[in-house]
Formats: sequence, structure tokens, C-alpha cells
Amino acid sequence: MPQISLAVVGAGDRGTRHARFALEHPDRARVVAVAEPRAVRRERFAAEHGLAAEDAVADWRELTSRGRRIADAVLVCTLDRDHLEPVLAFAALGYHIMLEKPMALDEESCRAVVEAVEKAGVILSVGHVLRYTPYTQALKVLLGEGRIGDVVSVRHLEPVGFWHQAHSFVRGNWRRSDEATTMLMAKSCHDLDWLQYVVGAPPKRVSSFGRLSYFTAEHRPEGAADRCVECPVRAQCSFDVVRFYGDRLAGGDHGWPLSVVVDDLTEEALDTALRTGPYGRCVFACDNDVVDHQVVAMEFEGGATATFTMTGFTQIGHRRTEIFGTRGEVRGDGQLLHVHDFLTGTTESIGTSAVSAVGAMTAEGGHGGGDAGLMDAFVSAVAAGDPSLVRSGPRESLLSHLTVLAAERARLERRVVELEAAAGDREIVRTPEALG
Repeated sequence: MPQISLAVVGAGDRGTRHARFALEHPDRARVVAVAEPRAVRRERFAAEHGLAAEDAVADWRELTSRGRRIADAVLVCTLDRDHLEPVLAFAALGYHIMLEKPMALDEESCRAVVEAVEKAGVILSVGHVLRYTPYTQALKVLLGEGRIGDVVSVRHLEPVGFWHQAHSFVRGNWRRSDEATTMLMAKSCHDLDWLQYVVGAPPKRVSSFGRLSYFTAEHRPEGAADRCVECPVRAQCSFDVVRFYGDRLAGGDHGWPLSVVVDDLTEEALDTALRTGPYGRCVFACDNDVVDHQVVAMEFEGGATATFTMTGFTQIGHRRTEIFGTRGEVRGDGQLLHVHDFLTGTTESIGTSAVSAVGAMTAEGGHGGGDAGLMDAFVSAVAAGDPSLVRSGPRESLLSHLTVLAAERARLERRVVELEAAAGDREIVRTPEALG
């Protein structure tokens, strides 16, 4: 297949990671431009990919205003709330698009993304990396072969991890639904998308429960300071950032999440960041409002049911799933699949190489090969002009995003929300902010 050219919008953790596919596979892809407002990130990215100064710009509009395509495709990896405008602009110019999840934050914007790429006739791949892991593909094959008969019900857990919850959803960019989006959309649209992919049917009804329970002022320890660096009780706190980030700096673990806190990987820079920046705050003295635990119940077309649990009160780790069928059951931990056959009474363990070969099931570990799988499929689809090679296209992603919005509506309104079978015929599902 021919080599394709890529422009990158947003050189944060996700944009940088996705773009490294071109460095690892120079015969298949090359990066020709980047748009990133932060100078240090932009310059570091440009140096890594050998870009000229004129091809490393602060604003993505500088790329679209050139009046011609400068690349075959674009990776849109901005903050969640800033996805829609660049997608519309690049689609109109004929760029194929890899869009980091979530595709947008409300139904109208999600539909606008789909309409724009379909009108332009370009390929869209949404960053639902869990569809692309070797683990998921092994599970899909197993279910497709009928090893456990018909799927009747599913129980799925996302163990966010206590420090990831504190880093991203209490202190970080996704701590507030009005500034970013809901916890379910930011962190778990992956999972509701994955469930419909694995079950192989669209959801019909959803309900949900959850709240912000622990990371509030009422749980603040007596004598605690507003910042960890000044806190006399930090030695007894699981969320002490001086220890957490300091250990990573000292140990040479300089990737995510430390790379989000500081650009200059020195003790002085880290101390300044923890004294003045958002990541140094006490987790009980922040302005966060997103939930720290949530449950979603789903009924699919055909009658299968699923429960999904997201919780920040765990070790960070692999998602864990149990799938119950008419002939057997599957238990999966992101690395191994344990298949029990009712008739024979035997259990088979199937390795999927999700950890040993392609990394852990976290952002830091490449989502168990999902990051590489996503880019491999997208680059192949663009090179071949074949959108069927993408597993997370516009209509599939629209369905999963509408399900997330419906689940959050169900939580806020304390009711079951019905979903139409066809995504194009769904009712308007408003964001929590629009609901007031």
C-alpha cells in the first residue's frame, strides 16, 4: 500500500502517541504538519517528526486557510469540547479524519460530524481503541463461533484507578462537566461502545445511577492544607502528589501522567507545578463535580442485557468482563479469556497477548494494542480507499455516543430512557448542562 501523509491537530498525549505510528512505520505514513498552541509541545513534536517551522503552527486554522489539502488525512486530538469545528473544516477540504473520542459532547454536534464526513465522502475513524485490541478480537471470534451459545447477559467493570481518578477527574482537565464533559462521556464512552460491539446489537433501553461521593470538602482530613506540598498530613493520604509524581520523576517514568503535569522534567519544574498548578491541589479542595462511581444497565435489541460499572476506587488495571450465554460463559481480564462449557464441564484459558506483546490496557500502555490497532486500521483504510477497514466509523460511533447521552439523562432524571433502533430516528438527547 502507498505511504499516506498526516496532519496532526493537538500535540498532547493522545496526538503525540497516535502520530508515533508514522515513526514506527515510515513506509506507511509520515507526518507533514502539526497544529498545537503550546510552544514547547509544538516544538518538541516538530523536532520528533522533522517538520519545518512553517509546518508547525499554533492554530489549526492556519492549515485549513491554505486553500488546499496538505495531507491525505488529519488526526484531530484537541480537547473534547474543541472537536467539532476542526472536523467540519477539514472534512470540507476532503481530509480523511481520525477523531479522538468522544466525537462530540451533544447529539447535535455528533450528528453534525457524521453529516459532514458523509457529505464530503471522507473516511472517519473515532478513537474507540478498545475495538482494536487483540483481546477484543479474540473475544469476538470466540463469540462468533458460538462457543457459549447466544449471549444472554454481560457484566463489565472499568476500574479507573484511585490515582487516575484523582489525576484526571478531580484535579485535571475532565474534572467538571461544564468545562469538559461528563465522566461517562470522557472515560466510559469506550465501554458502552465496546459492549454494543461485543454483544453485536444496538441498545434499546438504559438506566443509570451514580454520584460524586468522596472527593468533596466534607471528607477533607482535619488539618489538611489546600496543596499537598504544604500539607502536614500528606504522609497518611493516598492522594499525595509529592510522592506520586515525585516517585515517577525519580524513577524515570516520564510518560503519562507526569508528562501532563510538567513539560520540563526536573525537580524544580515539578515543585513549581505542584505549588501553583491544578495538579498540586488537595483532592478534597478542588472544583470538581463529575461522578466518582456510576452504574449503567442496558437492554439490547434481541433481549440481551448488560451492566456496566465505572469506579474510581480501585487499583488501575484491566477492564474485567463476564459474558453469560446459553451454552457457557466467558470471564475476561484484558489479558486472558476463560471459557467454561456447560455440557462438558471444562474450562479453557485462552491467552490474547494483550499485555505481554502489545502493552497494558491503559493510556500509558497503549490500551493493550488498541492504539496501534486503531492507527493501523485507519492508515490502511486511507491507503486503500476502503472505509470498511475501520471498526469505529461514523454510524457506529454515533450510536454509542447517543447511548452515553441517554444513560446520563437516565441518571439525572432517575428513569429508564428508551432508544429507537435506528440512530437516525432517535429522539434528541440533551446534555446534562442543557437539562439544567
